[in-house]
Amino acid sequence: MEGLLSNGSGAPNGTAAPSDPLRPRPAPERTAVALLLAALTLLTALANAGVIAAICTTRKLHLPANYLICSLAVTDLLVAVLVMPLSALYIGTETWALGRAACEAWLSADMTCCTCSILHLCAIALDRYWAITDAVDYARKRTPRRAAAMVTAVWALSVLISVPPLFWRRSSGAAAGAGPSSSSRCVIEHDHVGYTVYSTLGAFYVPMALILVLYCRIYGAAKTLYQKRGSSRHLSGRSAGGSQSSLGRCRVAHTFCAAQLASASDPALEFERLDAAAAAGGAVRFPPFGAEAEAEAEAEGASERSQICSSRERKAARILGLILGAFVLCWLPFFVKELLVGLRAVRPSPRLSDLLTWLGYVNSLVNPLLYTSFNDDFKQAFRRLVRCREHA
Repeated sequence: MEGLLSNGSGAPNGTAAPSDPLRPRPAPERTAVALLLAALTLLTALANAGVIAAICTTRKLHLPANYLICSLAVTDLLVAVLVMPLSALYIGTETWALGRAACEAWLSADMTCCTCSILHLCAIALDRYWAITDAVDYARKRTPRRAAAMVTAVWALSVLISVPPLFWRRSSGAAAGAGPSSSSRCVIEHDHVGYTVYSTLGAFYVPMALILVLYCRIYGAAKTLYQKRGSSRHLSGRSAGGSQSSLGRCRVAHTFCAAQLASASDPALEFERLDAAAAAGGAVRFPPFGAEAEAEAEAEGASERSQICSSRERKAARILGLILGAFVLCWLPFFVKELLVGLRAVRPSPRLSDLLTWLGYVNSLVNPLLYTSFNDDFKQAFRRLVRCREHA
């Protein structure tokens, strides 16, 4: 998100642009940097294209929750295609040679796509929170139309956050167009402190707070459901004639355990199997963690079930830690710098600004890895794609 409050390389207003002679790089260093950035761009494009291809070609993945994952991958692919290559070119050549129109288009795409990627993470967190805390009712509401509405809202908010600079950039760009160096720089020149606060809050700080709260609550709900799951499975296995409330608790517990927190599986499919078993008068049985684990849990009772739950709680904590840690590590340094620069509190070097900008871009590479790596359906889809390419 290089153009949020700074010049095209991430340098703050008033500091040296990449074309500034105060920060020349030797030719070998420029080449090495350009190759590294090109490799990151290619990996980001391939990773997100793989996620999109897996969802589009695998019927089992055609679920509303996966549509959010697919939309996130599309957004991150746009970052890799529209934003990262031009940024790499700008940093590598240390000059902007594509003209003013291309500069404005690039800065707008940068701001909008990066903001949209972050807001997609909020939408996914909300979807998972509702699926776990209100599993029975949300299974009916979790439709493709709802997913489409969430994606539309995310893009609309991204545009609202990113559009304001377009108005004053045109007027300032017209004035700057007479300058001799204007054609070699891609810069946003503005002194709107209010927009600094508005944009950084809307693009990062508020979404980060929401994601942290949601995932903390998800983990709390997961811990409770894991602890209840053993007893609810034991009761439901004894008799299908138990109370409706017991069956409801079993459904919620099973929904979460089957989803494995990071999975995008639709719990409605599991509910249908539960209802069919109950209607037939048979015992409602849940898929075991594994044959050995199921036998041990039944034989050794509460102690063994407690160990299984503890193991799954640790796994849930690791998954959440990876998701939150990657997001905060990638974007927090950049937005702290942006806020401080906008408030005229610091003037970081252009190279530091470039580094923080690309650290944020790396989040678009990390997202497809984190949001699909823990899902067995995605793993199988990726294997099929790889085998098809090998036989092609």
